Amino acid sequence: MDVASRDERGTTERVLTLLGLLQRRRVWTGPELAERLGVTPRTVRRDVERLRALGYPVQATQGVGGGYQLGPGQDLPPLLFDDEEAIATAVSLLAGAGGAVVGAGDAALRALTKLDRVLPTRLRHEVRALSGSVESFGGGTAPVDPVVLMTLARACRDEVEADFDYPSGGEVRRRRVEPYRLVASDRRWYLLAYDLERDDWRSFRVDRMTTLSARTWRFRPRAAPDAATYVQEGVSSRVYPHQARFLVHASADTVRAQIPASAAVVRSRGSGRCEVLSGAASLDFVLMHVLLLGHEFDVLDPPELGKRCRALAERLLSAGATFSPVPDPAES
Repeated sequence: MDVASRDERGTTERVLTLLGLLQRRRVWTGPELAERLGVTPRTVRRDVERLRALGYPVQATQGVGGGYQLGPGQDLPPLLFDDEEAIATAVSLLAGAGGAVVGAGDAALRALTKLDRVLPTRLRHEVRALSGSVESFGGGTAPVDPVVLMTLARACRDEVEADFDYPSGGEVRRRRVEPYRLVASDRRWYLLAYDLERDDWRSFRVDRMTTLSARTWRFRPRAAPDAATYVQEGVSSRVYPHQARFLVHASADTVRAQIPASAAVVRSRGSGRCEVLSGAASLDFVLMHVLLLGHEFDVLDPPELGKRCRALAERLLSAGATFSPVPDPAES
């Protein structure tokens, strides 16, 4: 390594050390930083300018109580963590990804996947041990082992096959897949993957997986369907023996606020109308759910649902015609 390269490396290490100091304490004076770094105050000023050029908003104030401090900026620059901070951050993200933090699962897993790229091996064992002590309660979220989520996230990122035991048709079978995306619903985590045994796309509930392992065999990515749309359609309709489509005379935003995303797919069909795709164990059940939305609607599919509408209408009319109020004994 020549002199210029050594000088450049030394400057880089010093600037990173300066960044770590600024993130550790609110305000540092110039002389304090110079003493910590073993340089002159002039060099500190130059290193501060280097950080500013990289997007770190380092502020400088004069007078008593003044000095250098890291302020808020428009963009979020990279952060430096020591070992304890990295472990605490990873464990918190594991808790969020596992469902302990409502609504934070997807973002927590994305952040955890980024952190996993740079987390030293010596810290991963501590993170796994500590994650076992994190639990949550309340809500309707199905509990998921965050280590399983992390393993699947790595497999998606690194494009390697995965296999796991999964219940199907009353028995548990080994599934070998090419994992593509993890999708968080309002209650559960799902994996969109290409099933190598069935030669087709499938979605899997993560909380039902057992004995998961990521393989070393890499795969070439295929043209994949939109993960969120595929999983939502599967959860809300394909898993049921009956599927139905309705044209509802209300805006898509209005209907989405009434129906959980896991219960139906809602697509806008112009001003004041939307299409609702849902499934159920019986056509009467899905019909009643759409009826209780309180909007006018038309049946699009299947044809036999029209017959069920008429049968249900006749049943309701009959019940209304034979209704007779029962006297309240307290009033007699």
